[in-house]
Amino acid sequence: MNVLDIIGPVMIGPSSSHTAGACRIGYISRSLLAQEPLEALIDLTGSFAKTYRGHGTDRAIVAGILGMQPDDPRLPNSLEIAREQGLRYQFRTVAMPRVHPNTAVIRLTGQDGTSVEIEAASIGGGNVLVTRLNGMESAFAGQCDTLIIPHRDTPGVIATVSQILSFSGANIGNFKLTRPAKGRLAMMTIELDSAVPQETIHALRALPNVENVVYLHANPEENGHA
Repeated sequence: MNVLDIIGPVMIGPSSSHTAGACRIGYISRSLLAQEPLEALIDLTGSFAKTYRGHGTDRAIVAGILGMQPDDPRLPNSLEIAREQGLRYQFRTVAMPRVHPNTAVIRLTGQDGTSVEIEAASIGGGNVLVTRLNGMESAFAGQCDTLIIPHRDTPGVIATVSQILSFSGANIGNFKLTRPAKGRLAMMTIELDSAVPQETIHALRALPNVENVVYLHANPEENGHA
């Protein structure tokens, strides 16, 4: 057990779930977009939807989208900062059955038209779980270096990815494959025990049938540089 699981994260309050976790969800969405966001549509459900203004969830999510961490002293002013920086955002409260009560769906659009959509829950103590990415099932927490690899479902792709990671010295801690239909677009989510060299990422991106490789670093300062 990590000491932060007991005492909670360093953060701007008032709540580890509604503030710190919400900020992390926003930050992960920005990291997956991998560029400056221009628009953000944020759907909240359950407890998030009921208390998001009073608990500062709205400010926390927008702070994360702007690239702030939960302990950033600018977090309480994130909505004003977003407007100053030209980020257009909209919050909606929605009903989402059979999901964690602290769930948000964030759709970000970048300046070149690229978009990303994540569904994630703040599960306590500042921890989060991303459950859907661009409409496909997922399961990662962003606490480990993580590779998100959308690819065409063809024989040999997974084996080749695993081989390249093995040659680089990377050890796979967790692996999830989402495949909505045979032979169509699928997605690998790979959590790693250590960082992956840049040349390994380039090699993965160059593989036939690999659509993209998103590298989400456990160290927030490194995101956006892979």
